[in-house]
Amino acid sequence: MPRGFPLRSVLPNAVTALALCSGLSGVRFAIAGQWEYAVAMIMVAGVLDGLDGRIARMLRGESRFGAELDSLSDAISFGVAPALILYLWSLAWLPRVGWICALIFAVFCALRLARFNAAIDESDQPHKSAGFFTGIPAPAGAGVAMLPMYLWFVTDLPVFASPYLVAPWTAFSAILMVSSIATFSWKSLKLRRHVRFEALVAIVLIGAALVSAPWHTLAVITIVYVALLPLSIASYARVKRLRATNAVPTEPASTPSA
Repeated sequence: MPRGFPLRSVLPNAVTALALCSGLSGVRFAIAGQWEYAVAMIMVAGVLDGLDGRIARMLRGESRFGAELDSLSDAISFGVAPALILYLWSLAWLPRVGWICALIFAVFCALRLARFNAAIDESDQPHKSAGFFTGIPAPAGAGVAMLPMYLWFVTDLPVFASPYLVAPWTAFSAILMVSSIATFSWKSLKLRRHVRFEALVAIVLIGAALVSAPWHTLAVITIVYVALLPLSIASYARVKRLRATNAVPTEPASTPSA
């Protein structure tokens, strides 16, 4: 008889479903013109997306069903939903070009997730084995794409809502997701023992800043993240050189003749 659905898999899948609901709710708020709520729903989806995998590993509730549901949720919450929010907010003023940029973002997000799923069982993954992502992850891509909205919330300047700025930035964010550049992941960030307390203090300060001034903090975090991309590329290049050096076989020493 086929095995039933394990009960320990229900909780992580429920969190994934909540992330999907949150992403779709962002579209609902965008249709109503409540832009801050729309962006907040995408941020909530990002938080839930970061929790479901950890809950599944903690409960040993990983399943193929959960992996497929997670990919579907990511494609909608961080691809389709942000694309529609950006289109309704700004890109609709350039109907043809704006819709093309929105389509590019949604499709490229799906392509990134498909590439990730296709390579999940491959043993040869240089970026992953070194603790790097290939391209920026889907939640980070959504966060980067909505940077003009953060700046518009903070400054209320019309320039940040201009489709002539939002359209190329949306396309740029989409390209970052499907690119082959190495980007930092949590596994590649290793703290030294004497700075762990300082790191904890920094996390608390960032959390407090997100509560008190969310859009200012998100704008700063996004700008810093994009600015660190060249550093992540250089870091992986250094790791790649070290691997190549260690892989070069040394010539055996010649034995003297009798």
